Amino acid sequence: MNATPDYGNWIRQRKLYTFLGIGLVIVLLAVVPVHPLIRIVLLFSGVMFLGLSAYLAYISRQFSQQGGGYQRKLWNVVLDHLDWDGKGQALDIGTGNGPLAIALAKRYPEARVTGIDCWGSDWEYSQSACEQNAALAGVAERTEFKKASAASLPFDDNLFDAVVSHFVFHEVADVPDKRNVVKEALRVLRPGGSFSFQDLFLDKAL
Repeated sequence: MNATPDYGNWIRQRKLYTFLGIGLVIVLLAVVPVHPLIRIVLLFSGVMFLGLSAYLAYISRQFSQQGGGYQRKLWNVVLDHLDWDGKGQALDIGTGNGPLAIALAKRYPEARVTGIDCWGSDWEYSQSACEQNAALAGVAERTEFKKASAASLPFDDNLFDAVVSHFVFHEVADVPDKRNVVKEALRVLRPGGSFSFQDLFLDKAL
């Protein structure tokens, strides 16, 4: 078991290693006796893939806690804008490996926090990682993690005193209009509750 929580990285490591592997294979193919033009194309393509994997490795390092720590800095932006007294129940939508939910529980010792996520195969997160991280952070007794879609939250209306989310709503494939995902988050928030999130709604490509 890790000594400290592992919240993962927004750069998918599988893709990083896939690009690295493709680049190495293409460069190796260029060593095989082939037409000079084909060799140039192979070398160029291989260098492109290797360059992309190097860029992703750099960004991954900057996001990580061991590097630039930018993931934690952005999580803190959500928490710092949460106008809440910390009493009651909070919900983290799209919890990943649980960083926001766990940070909420640590910041507000009287709170109970639930984190939900689909934990699909496209991301390197899991419910078991959330539970392990919560135990390592000493907040397992006040946190709970459930598999659910942000488009259809399995909770009653007005249940939570606070709701947070970080770059999740635009990823929800169940609903074309992402405003409906925000409405679903507001449905489970009690009147007068606090809602803090970051997302990419101004990106017209999403």
